[in-house]
Amino acid sequence: MAEFDASSYGRHIADIYDETVRGLPTDTAVACLARLAEGGPVLEFGIGTGRLALPLAERGLAVAGVDGSPDMVAALRAKPGGDRVPVTVGDFAEVRAGEAFALVVLAFNTVFALPSQDAQVRCFANAAAHLRPGGRFVVEAWVPDPGAFRDRAALRLLALSEDVVTAEAALLAPAEQMMYTTKIRLTGEGPRLLPANHRYAWPAELDLMGRLAGLEREHRWADWAGTPFTDDSRAHVSVYRLPGGA
Repeated sequence: MAEFDASSYGRHIADIYDETVRGLPTDTAVACLARLAEGGPVLEFGIGTGRLALPLAERGLAVAGVDGSPDMVAALRAKPGGDRVPVTVGDFAEVRAGEAFALVVLAFNTVFALPSQDAQVRCFANAAAHLRPGGRFVVEAWVPDPGAFRDRAALRLLALSEDVVTAEAALLAPAEQMMYTTKIRLTGEGPRLLPANHRYAWPAELDLMGRLAGLEREHRWADWAGTPFTDDSRAHVSVYRLPGGA
């Protein structure tokens, strides 16, 4: 496997990223995160183009971010209010961006962008190091489903409209819990390839990473609306809390 490059994903997708996430429940996520922050400062790992950070800032919260992609950060800076959000460029499993945050956010499966279990363990420890006592770390991720693959490969249609067709080719490597994917986006301008690799982990594995970082799981929901997590849930929003505080 090639050496991990935290900036690679953004180089391929930054200019169209906002178009690819329009269907996400952003308003519901922002409302949930604002409640969990309880008025305190928020740090987003993988802040990207500001899909969550800018609405949180509009609610009056102090928001900062970390992102590995200068291209994504440039897209954030070009938006109204984006130049007022402090962003540290670097690997969010490693770099520091202050301390005493009430909330650290790692949304939209971005924890799986880290290339190994070791990197994910460091990410949880880094999140805990940024929190004040009683602060929370929120992780949104899909639940792995190896059974969806035949012969460790899959091709699926993600979106279809008159203007855009998006499909995804994926190859599973179970021994390392890796999924190698390339999305194919077809528009009138021609095809666009969007590669991304994922080191997937089950919810229980993420819980253990939290425990190693000194965090306690406070909530696990199936979505940002707080739907109960069940055997049939295909995604989760997990909230970990650092002991202490009022």
